[in-house]
Amino acid sequence: MDKKSKMQAEKHLTGTLVLSVFTAVLGFFQYGYSLGVINAPQKVIEAHYARVLGIVPLDRQATNASGEDGAIPSTIPKAGGSAEGTLAPPEDLAASPHVLTMYWSLSVSVFAIGGMVSSFTVGWIGDRLGRVKAMLVVNVLSIVGNLLMGLAKFGPSHILIIAGRAITGLYCGLSSGLVPMYVSEVSPTALRGALGTLHQLAIVTGILISQVLGLDFLLGNDEMWPLLLGLSGVAALLQFFLLLLCPESPRYLYIKLGKVEEAKKSLKRLRGNCDPMKEIAEMEKEKQEAASEKKVSIGQLFTSSKYRQAVIVALMVQISQQFSGINAIFYYSTNIFERAGVDQPVYATIGVGVVNTVFTVISVFLVEKAGRRSLFLAGLMGMLMSAVAMTVGLALLSQFAWMSYVSMIAIFLFVIFFEVGPGPIPWFIVAELFSQGPRPAAIAIAGFCNWACNFIVGMCFQYIADLCGPYVFVIFAVLLLVFLLFAFLKVPETKGKSFEEIAAVFRRKKLPAKSMTELEELRGGEVA
Repeated sequence: MDKKSKMQAEKHLTGTLVLSVFTAVLGFFQYGYSLGVINAPQKVIEAHYARVLGIVPLDRQATNASGEDGAIPSTIPKAGGSAEGTLAPPEDLAASPHVLTMYWSLSVSVFAIGGMVSSFTVGWIGDRLGRVKAMLVVNVLSIVGNLLMGLAKFGPSHILIIAGRAITGLYCGLSSGLVPMYVSEVSPTALRGALGTLHQLAIVTGILISQVLGLDFLLGNDEMWPLLLGLSGVAALLQFFLLLLCPESPRYLYIKLGKVEEAKKSLKRLRGNCDPMKEIAEMEKEKQEAASEKKVSIGQLFTSSKYRQAVIVALMVQISQQFSGINAIFYYSTNIFERAGVDQPVYATIGVGVVNTVFTVISVFLVEKAGRRSLFLAGLMGMLMSAVAMTVGLALLSQFAWMSYVSMIAIFLFVIFFEVGPGPIPWFIVAELFSQGPRPAAIAIAGFCNWACNFIVGMCFQYIADLCGPYVFVIFAVLLLVFLLFAFLKVPETKGKSFEEIAAVFRRKKLPAKSMTELEELRGGEVA
């Protein structure tokens, strides 16, 4: 960002804009918290499930069979933890852990299912209620879901947690579409990328806080785990009341509702004393463009050649984020730290979370300086090299002890490169690729794609990891290479461009070979 652009950005960064963006991204904080919170107390919650369901875990069955001192009776305790019970037949004992695994897997994955289901309604609710009112209404889902989890000990815990996670997933699916839509529409062009990266910052902050609070001596214990699961409801309540202070999106008011004066008032609140007419003129141009075409449905996004290129890019950046292997890194990190001789690997894993957060903050400043495309490519390249190093380190770990340090360094580098580009950019670039007309539908399908990939990774990774062992990262290295080539050929630079300028790129027929050249032509005399 040059000196002139920097001065313009500072001029547009008002208190109301900061409040509006902060309030909106609280939805992504809840998303991150919900992603991370379920992992730390897994053993504690599974033990509670076992007591409630009358299941004898495998480790206790082994103690039973050994006949060692302190072995527990071969009975299935009644719900509530009563010592009474009936003698469990061997086949029931064998089946019990599978039932427990099923309930636990459902507790984790139902969150993504809720997100997939609700993501399709983002466009409808965002246009029907407006961006701010829609976020207000969907917050009720978060409050209800967190309340159910917080009260899990007062009823059938497995049912309440699964229901609470599902409802929270419904909220996060809606929020993950509404928040980028709102933030992109209230942000000035010079700040749109920097403010867009705050989505990812909110997610990693939520994950980090859930990891810290999930430590045994804090909330990750048998007494406090319901509070840990339901604590995200506090952020939901805070967001609910702060949204009452936030202005509606001026683009929504002007283009969708035709309320010119209200749009001007909203712009003045967001921009301070700046003259709103330049942005109003841009909105008018976008409105005329939208009026010249019929309302864009999800089906039309796929069938119309006008949007096909942009849709492919929007979906691929979501797929590359989820299938990059970042979840695998977090899965393997504790195990690698253990094998490297770290006394408290859980704290090392939290250290990874801290690095995750720090470099997301750095990306906030980089994205407007280096551009979206450059950072996305650099991030994918760095992750590819880190995945190769990770494979070598894990494969040779049994032969060379020092390879554990190669693996540890690769973990941190992988996370750093993820947060530089593939982590934050997919959340806001979709909103930049489409003008007002197709934007809600595009965000809906991109959100569904992200949630679907999230669900697939969550359900399948364990089986793939068991099958491939340390070579699982070869799969991710191949995928990263594919994503890198695609991004190089197809993903355009959106830095400093109006929505209409970006949309104009995809209206041209020969995008693949000339995307960068065409964008340069669009720039004219504009300063990037």
